[in-house]
Amino acid sequence: MSEQHRSQNRRPRKGKKPAKGGAQNGSGPPQPRDPARRVAYDVLRAVDQRDAYANLLLPALLNERGMSGRDAALATELTYGTLRLQGTYDAVLEACVDRTLASVDTEVLPLLRLGAHQLLSTKVPPHAAVSATVNLARKVVGHHRSRFVNAVLRRVSARNLQEWTEIVAPERERDPSGHLSVVHSHPRWIVKELARALGERSGGGLPGTEQLLRAHNERPRVTLVAKPGRSTVADLTASGAKEGRYSPFAAHLDEGDPAALREVRQNRAAVQDEASQLVALALSRVDPHGQDDRWLDMCAGPGGKAGLLASLAGRRGAHLLAAELQPARAGLVATAVHRAPRDAGRVVAADGTAPPWRPGVFDRVLVDAPCTGLGALRRRPESRWRRTPQSAEELAPLQHDLLVNAVEAVRPGGVAAYVTCSPHVDETDAVVRGVLSERGDLTLLRAADFLDEVPDLAAGPDGMYAQFWPHVHGTDAMFLALLRRKEQ
Repeated sequence: MSEQHRSQNRRPRKGKKPAKGGAQNGSGPPQPRDPARRVAYDVLRAVDQRDAYANLLLPALLNERGMSGRDAALATELTYGTLRLQGTYDAVLEACVDRTLASVDTEVLPLLRLGAHQLLSTKVPPHAAVSATVNLARKVVGHHRSRFVNAVLRRVSARNLQEWTEIVAPERERDPSGHLSVVHSHPRWIVKELARALGERSGGGLPGTEQLLRAHNERPRVTLVAKPGRSTVADLTASGAKEGRYSPFAAHLDEGDPAALREVRQNRAAVQDEASQLVALALSRVDPHGQDDRWLDMCAGPGGKAGLLASLAGRRGAHLLAAELQPARAGLVATAVHRAPRDAGRVVAADGTAPPWRPGVFDRVLVDAPCTGLGALRRRPESRWRRTPQSAEELAPLQHDLLVNAVEAVRPGGVAAYVTCSPHVDETDAVVRGVLSERGDLTLLRAADFLDEVPDLAAGPDGMYAQFWPHVHGTDAMFLALLRRKEQ
């Protein structure tokens, strides 16, 4: 009989309280004695084996298992902390196992990473970190393999993080990219691409790149957007948020669940990074040289930018058409634009590479193109381990086609915004330059001119693009190019 089955059929003695972590009201199955570590392990394994997204799975598991407070906070720290520094921990673990790390059982590896995080990056006492992880190992992988976990973690506990990185990381002077890759837990190719986007070379020591990598490993604040015409920043600050840094619609939460705010529950505000707000705002600020009543968001899912654009359009008497290829995501967009001022938002399930709308009819078009997501590694740390050097190359044709169709959708005099949540040069400048070289009817506008409130934003050749950075602006690394279709 399994341990779980025995515990379900064991009745507490009269006058005794149920075991800590167990069901308190008899209405559900008992919880593990260490629920936080069990949730973290389950998320880490799902991320590794099923390509699950931690930002989606973790809240679902916390809700399903009725966890809140300190247990939920610990589960969140263990999950995201382990994912962020997985590369560093793997280098340490490689030195602590008597075989290659690749040969370790897939069920065991998340346990080793989870234990390494507690030992090297938290205030959990070493003996508690090892014993708690080994106890969890007994439950999920059995007694025999838990002995292996115990032996490896005891080796890890012999040194602190700095001592280990001095041993396992390449020398900085000899191999700057390799050193930063291990110390700051990013694949080497991503380190090189970020340095390229920042215009840094290895011979210079990559100081800006290191600041960026460090920022990726810091816990981001929750940023909210007050949808214009439906709520204000003052409403959000009255509910405990703090005013944003740049966007007139932004507020930050230092802690707490954003869904607990009345404005969020009523769809009058939403979670949205400040850079995402600002690229939409920049598009709305460009003079469209004529009529201004038809706006288009070509790749609208899951709906953050569409929600803001619909509110901005409605306040001006304009209308937004939000298109999304996947019907399920189109449903999320519909929720985001619901009850925009003057019912300004309409949603269709449509493919931006084969658009159902007539060309040349929109005054403003946003194409937030699918990308590698290297600009959101603070929020989705597992993405750095999923992408490959070929990822940007594979996405480039789609990005090119979407931008071509975006400028085709714009009437003469109108403007298109090309946006990616990635600073990778092959997804940004290369795509924009490629389309400009093929067409003679486009003018590149200086994007930073429409966001005067944000310093150090101009990027690219002649500073024509806007590039946000986590280590500079405290936002995701969002890229923006603005293109006007020439008037005939």
